[in-house]
Amino acid sequence: MRTFVHDSSGPRIVFGPGALAGVADEVSRLGGSRAFVLSTPGRRDLADRVVEVLGDSVTGTFDGATMHTPVEVTERAMKEATAVGADALVSIGGGSTTGLGKAIAVRTGLPHLVLPTTYAGSEVTPVLGETADGEKTTRSGPEIVPDTVVYDIELTTTLPWDVTVTSSMNAMAHAVEALYAAERTPTSDDTATEALSELATGLHLLQQEPDSLDARDHLLFGAWRAGICLATVGMGLHHKLCHTLGGTFGLPHAPTHTVVLPHVMKFNQSAAPAAIATAGAADAANACTQGGAMTFRVPRCNIRLTWRFETMVQQQQPREHVFGRRQERPHARDATSFHRKCGRGRDSSAVSPTAEESARQNNRQTR
Repeated sequence: MRTFVHDSSGPRIVFGPGALAGVADEVSRLGGSRAFVLSTPGRRDLADRVVEVLGDSVTGTFDGATMHTPVEVTERAMKEATAVGADALVSIGGGSTTGLGKAIAVRTGLPHLVLPTTYAGSEVTPVLGETADGEKTTRSGPEIVPDTVVYDIELTTTLPWDVTVTSSMNAMAHAVEALYAAERTPTSDDTATEALSELATGLHLLQQEPDSLDARDHLLFGAWRAGICLATVGMGLHHKLCHTLGGTFGLPHAPTHTVVLPHVMKFNQSAAPAAIATAGAADAANACTQGGAMTFRVPRCNIRLTWRFETMVQQQQPREHVFGRRQERPHARDATSFHRKCGRGRDSSAVSPTAEESARQNNRQTR
């Protein structure tokens, strides 16, 4: 298993089993002595562990983080942090808690340390997605990037198998879209393929040995590398669909990525064949449709999960803007057509292809 500290132009990375023990020193390194600990209600137990480690360096907690970072939740948490005189933020959990920490930090200027417990990857990115009035918007800037990320694989050992799989697919999505991003470079391609390989290896090992720390090491390292992809190149159709669907219908983030990713890969296969082939060789998912349901399979792993899109949105009619009709920049393939064909269980490869160069140029979208 890996143990290392990585300092770069991005956040400081502390990686290794038991890294939680050093959090108080890391907060002090940021100049903090009155940390405000953030979590979701379901991760309050882990927040309590952080409070215990911080000791006298903690001043309060907030366990109301929720998916898609609603602005009203941010405002409530920020009010509580101000009331207790917080001088640093510590987020423990997945993308929801990280997003809340980012939203508070960018508004207050407080230093931000993240302890990821899933494979979301947003902890290393300059991207913040927030929801207001049922619509999710995304912005990006260097001030959004957390200051320190502490990856302790022991914090991920209780992650249920189904959440592990969908969270890993979320991470894979960052790497897959990096492979056909307009800004892609040989370095970003290497990072993306490394991420996909690490994630698939971790899933394969964990399926064989559910308590394997080595498997969790591969998954968390792969999630970090996938997060670097998300931080350095633009994302495309997949991420735009997931952000707008999730923000509009309140869909769970990782399962939404899991449902959409294989179909976007198939949708873009003719437009960007080299990128999709690279992703496939690196063990990204493939997909099929059966009876209107969306199914994915991860090569080398006996993993097969199926969701029905109509069930996820609870029979709601999608708003007109969700499927690309109000996008500022065009996608490589028509998003409305994508939903119509995949949502009805049809093979999305039937859509007429565009040129690979068009895919690279037009798939740049939400970071």
